Amino acid sequence: MAHVPSRCHFIPENAIVTRNPQVGVEYSLTPLGESLREPFGRLYDWTVANASEIQASQRAYDQRAQS
Repeated sequence: MAHVPSRCHFIPENAIVTRNPQVGVEYSLTPLGESLREPFGRLYDWTVANASEIQASQRAYDQRAQS
């Protein structure tokens, strides 16, 4: 896994990633974390498929908030 912000030092507690403090620090997904790939992938696909509608809704909200 690439660079992870230092504020993520608490994440190993939740059993989703493991922390390997060798040269620098490397994080990797545990089997539990790997199990999130499919549901996150579906969420990503849904977001991409609905991006136009989501962005239009955000713009409409922003316009109402400015009024």
